[in-house]
Amino acid sequence: MQNWLLPENIADVLPSEARKIEELRRLMLDNFRLYGYELVMPPMLEYVESLMTGAGKDMDLRTFKLVDQLTGRMLGLRADMTTQVARIDAHLLNRASVTRLCYAGSVLHTRPSGLHATREPLQIGAEVYGHAGLEADAEIQELALASLALAGFDEVRLDLTHVGVLRAILAGDSAAAECETAIVALLRAKDCTGLAELAAPFDAATRDALLALPNLYGDVEVLGRAREQLPDLPGIGKALAELAALAGSAIGRANVAIDLADLRGYQYESGAMFALYVPGLPNAVARGGRYDHVGEAFGRARPATGFSLDLRELARLLPVAERKHSIRAPWGNAPELREKIAGLRKAGEVVIQSLPGHDDELDEFEYDRVLVLEDGNWILKNLG
Repeated sequence: MQNWLLPENIADVLPSEARKIEELRRLMLDNFRLYGYELVMPPMLEYVESLMTGAGKDMDLRTFKLVDQLTGRMLGLRADMTTQVARIDAHLLNRASVTRLCYAGSVLHTRPSGLHATREPLQIGAEVYGHAGLEADAEIQELALASLALAGFDEVRLDLTHVGVLRAILAGDSAAAECETAIVALLRAKDCTGLAELAAPFDAATRDALLALPNLYGDVEVLGRAREQLPDLPGIGKALAELAALAGSAIGRANVAIDLADLRGYQYESGAMFALYVPGLPNAVARGGRYDHVGEAFGRARPATGFSLDLRELARLLPVAERKHSIRAPWGNAPELREKIAGLRKAGEVVIQSLPGHDDELDEFEYDRVLVLEDGNWILKNLG
């Protein structure tokens, strides 16, 4: 086997693509700071028990594991940074007030999440801890939409759902509750036939409500249909009211849709969830929602809501970055030349000294000027 080959769904990022990704990362992190979010940098690997806290079986299957040669304990390479940030809030910062944290870094997946997806996403996200009200959910939703706007996306669809709807339906039927994992999988696949077969022995009210969920998707009018078709339960009423409020806060900034069967992250989340879609990508480009229970395992239950997206996936949709105008300079150590180059770089100019005997092959830069010596002075001249 050629020793330069990489594993499947693992790839190098070449100069022009790397610049797009890095510029997006800087833009988004700077914008998070304007909202008051503080940057944290969790480690790439932790003990598996910590990484798996509150994350569900899906995360366990997505996590690479290895044995720590120092302790003999099992370590995991993070597949998601959300639980790490929750640990930092609950165990290290230990603040009593609202805390806003953000992060950016690579995560690793044992399998790709979709066709052509990388197994090494570059995850960026933001989280709010300590506020249980919808105001925090609305802020996170706004921040996620602002992040896509910074990337140049003005056509965004916001899909909303709520785990409280299904949990309220299952709460009164023990037989259905025992099949929760299978029900979630069938709802996510919108497999109405399989759902009907599974729900056959359930109470009639439970069965009817479950079979209604796959068809409760569309614009915000779906919420009205849901009130008519679903049982009049307090949990369902509260969930639908929260979805209506969040939909209202997003109208005008995104095309809002409701999908009560979109339960990706169901085991992980505890309230309203959202997914963002942009033209050119069939899968959600960002996901977020409320996950109030994750901090409990770290010794401190805290209300929490947040979102994350994959910068590498997002950058693939953007046009190739334009080559940056730059200045070609000859190689040399003359004090006057070095002083001139230093002054240009301090002013923000890209100055590339050509090494003797080589022609430059550049992906990111394009010479439009050259530094030449005339009458004892170094001056800039435009190239045709």
